Amino acid sequence: MEKIRIWDAPTRLFHWLLVALMLAMVITGELGGQAMVWHFRFGYAVLTLVLFRIVWGLIGGRWTRFHSASYRPSDILRYIKGKGDDLMPVGHTPLGAISILFLLVVLIAQSFSGMLSDDEISFAGPLTSLVTSAVVQIATYYHKEIGTTILILWVLLHIGTIVYYRVRKSVDLVTPMITGDKVLTSHTPASKDTTTTRLMALITLLACAWIVRLIVSLGNTP
Repeated sequence: MEKIRIWDAPTRLFHWLLVALMLAMVITGELGGQAMVWHFRFGYAVLTLVLFRIVWGLIGGRWTRFHSASYRPSDILRYIKGKGDDLMPVGHTPLGAISILFLLVVLIAQSFSGMLSDDEISFAGPLTSLVTSAVVQIATYYHKEIGTTILILWVLLHIGTIVYYRVRKSVDLVTPMITGDKVLTSHTPASKDTTTTRLMALITLLACAWIVRLIVSLGNTP
């Protein structure tokens, strides 16, 4: 038995910050009024995190990178049928990998539709001036009805999956995302998680925040 660093600190921080921000967005969205100011700010933060995760999926720790969770369609189908125990990886499972990619796509759509939305009361997204009123209506409907519903269903499915693995397979998915480590029976290469990689992650995050700020400012361009 050997304890191996699987999830590097930036990946773990991304995960829990995203959880907190999604909860904060739901609360501020339901409150409405002046809470919408923070709803938009939380939305910008979510988009920053999503962009960071995409980049970190290319340059981050070994088990955070997308290529570590690349599966053939036949492997995914076999796993869904319950015949893929040999596909239980150190990092993400086949369905887990699909789930992460799906979430990133949905969050991007939710972020941009939010920036194109208008509540017709007092708050409008920063990019509404760049598109027609018809586009604004479509974006607003998607953001409030479709996108929000998809995210709620995804969260419920995610929680259900965690419970299922804990109860039926005795696999703890939560603790490793807190500590970063897994206890494995065989030697496995660890994810690099050093001061240098964490500094690189911080620089990447700041760069992503700058990109989001540029996107938001497009609506203020004369």
